[in-house]
Amino acid sequence: MYKRGIYTVVANEPLTQSVWRMVLEGDTQYITRPGQFVNIEIEGLFLRRPISVCDYDEKTLALIYKVVGEGTERMSRMPRGTKLDLLTGLGNGFDTEVAAQHPLLVGGGVGVPPLYNLAKCLLSKGRKVSVVLGFNTAEEIFYEEEFRALGVDTYIATADGSCGVKGFVTTAIDECKIPFDYFYACGPLPMLRALCEATGEVSGQLSFEERMGCGFGGCMGCSCQTKNGPKRICKEGPVLTKEEVIW
Repeated sequence: MYKRGIYTVVANEPLTQSVWRMVLEGDTQYITRPGQFVNIEIEGLFLRRPISVCDYDEKTLALIYKVVGEGTERMSRMPRGTKLDLLTGLGNGFDTEVAAQHPLLVGGGVGVPPLYNLAKCLLSKGRKVSVVLGFNTAEEIFYEEEFRALGVDTYIATADGSCGVKGFVTTAIDECKIPFDYFYACGPLPMLRALCEATGEVSGQLSFEERMGCGFGGCMGCSCQTKNGPKRICKEGPVLTKEEVIW
C-alpha cells in the first residue's frame, strides 16, 4: 500500500559531482521493505520523479539521486526546509526471508543506494553479507565507507581501473573469488543481464531501473514481459527474480 504525504527536507548535499543525498522528515510507516521507492512531485513538472529509498527510520528517509535532468537538477537546489509532496511505500522491494546464509549484494552506479538498507536488514537476520559496487571511475564512487562501517565485505570495481578491480562487477566477483549462495542486484539492464549469466545456477533478485509514469500501477507504462506474464515494474516490481526474467 502506498501513501501520499508532505515531507520536509532536512539535509541535501553532494556525494560526488553529480550524485546527491537528500534526507526528508515525515511519515515512513508505509515503507516496509528495502528496495521500495518514492515518487516525488516537483512543481511545474508533469510527471513525478521515482527515487529509490537508501535508508529510513521512524521519522526520516534518505534518498540518493543522480542529477540527470531538469527534475533532479531542481532537487539538488532545494534548501533545508523545503516541503515536498511524496508517494511512499511504492514497489514490492526485496524479499529478505530467503534462506541464504552468504548473500551477495551487487550495485551499479545509482543502483547502489537501495542495497544499503538491504544490507542492514540482512545483517540483522544474522547473514554474512558481501557487496560489490561498480562505477565508471574513482570520482564516481559513493557509499563505500558507509558499507564498510556496517561490517560487510566490500569490493569496488571501476571500468577504467582507477580504483579497485578494473572492469565490471562480474569481473570483481570472479577475480576476488567472493563466496555467496544467493544474490541481490540493482543497476542498469546490461549489468543485470551479465550478472545473471555469470552466476550460473545461483538464484537471485534483480531490481530494475525503468522510466515510470504514475509509479503505482495505474498507467501500465512500465510493463515488461516475464515468464509469468506481463508485470509492472512500479507495482509487481521493481524487484523480479532471476528465474522469471525474459531477456
